[in-house]
Amino acid sequence: MGPIQTLEDLIGLLRRRFWLMALITVIGGAIAAVYAKSRPDIYESAAVLQVEMPTVVDGSDAAAPVNVMQALQTIEQRLTTRDAIIAMIERHGLFADTPQMSLEDKIAAMRAAVRFESVTGRSGQLSALIIVAQASRADDAARIANDLAQSVLDMGAEDKRATTEASFAFFKEQEGRLLGQITRLETEIAAYRDANRSALPGVQEAQQDEIARLDVTLGGLDQEVAALQSESMQLRGLQPQRATDRRRLDDIRQRLDVLEAQRAPLVERKAALEANIGTVAEVDRALSAYERQLGLLQAQYAANSARMAEAETAQSLAARSQTERFSLLERAISPEYPKSARGRKLAIAGVIGSAALALLLAFVLDLLKPVLRTSGQMERELGLRPVVAIPVVPTRKRKS
Repeated sequence: MGPIQTLEDLIGLLRRRFWLMALITVIGGAIAAVYAKSRPDIYESAAVLQVEMPTVVDGSDAAAPVNVMQALQTIEQRLTTRDAIIAMIERHGLFADTPQMSLEDKIAAMRAAVRFESVTGRSGQLSALIIVAQASRADDAARIANDLAQSVLDMGAEDKRATTEASFAFFKEQEGRLLGQITRLETEIAAYRDANRSALPGVQEAQQDEIARLDVTLGGLDQEVAALQSESMQLRGLQPQRATDRRRLDDIRQRLDVLEAQRAPLVERKAALEANIGTVAEVDRALSAYERQLGLLQAQYAANSARMAEAETAQSLAARSQTERFSLLERAISPEYPKSARGRKLAIAGVIGSAALALLLAFVLDLLKPVLRTSGQMERELGLRPVVAIPVVPTRKRKS
């Protein structure tokens, strides 16, 4: 348990150590004020950018508004990279009065001196961007803010153009690739059709008709052969054979040879046609697969052509600055007065810290010298209630 347990004890401590605490607080506050005053002045300037929506609205996906907040974050990261900050320091001759600073310290100081503040509208979309820059000189603060604002404008427009150009180039490349595949597939289909011309589905009916005609012709030939063979058997059965019978047998034999010579190619033709008809189903399946593949490529080509037209439109809009973009609403100007709130904060923090230190010191002094100063402390510590409490009576020196 410490000597300060009640509000009365705390008030007594403040009264006893008032002058010590006041002295420490005044000295600490004075030191903080002198330190804050010795710090260099900080000037702050801001540039305001406005997000403008496209004046020409196109219904295509390529020209649709992008996520401006995401694009802004990307630009901010690029502007605060090491190389970008070093280039800005060299471009504006910053930190020329502090040659003792290392390059890493300068980069860290620049990153701490710049901030991007986003302003969103009612719909939650980014409507404005405030770029705030701080520097030890007023002109440097304005130049840094305007430099960053111009960089945002340039990068925003360049990124949009680069995106649309890359999209158009991609779809153009896809068009050439798909067109080449379609051409090669059409050539392959034509070669397959030519190689299987006799087995094409459209030729099947004609081949069947031809087979029917061949059957009729072969049937006629077979009937004639059968009749001649029957007549030949009858003539051979005659005894004795007359000269006319023998001449007739010779004629029949010659006629059978002629009929056999006529029948052989017809049989071969029929067999070939029947074999072709057997491969029609396989050829039909192959051609169907070719057609499906060709249809898929043609659908992809049509979709790619539509997307390429959209990308070309978006590219044209970006080239004419008709898409969403940043515009400079207010340039940063050189501030007339430094940002004094920082010095006041340091001074106030110094006074508060000194007062806390003085209170802690007073408490430690009472803790090192524990004395029962009030009747309440005596009753609390010893359990005895004092009968009489004699107050401290200030005395005056008598005049001689």
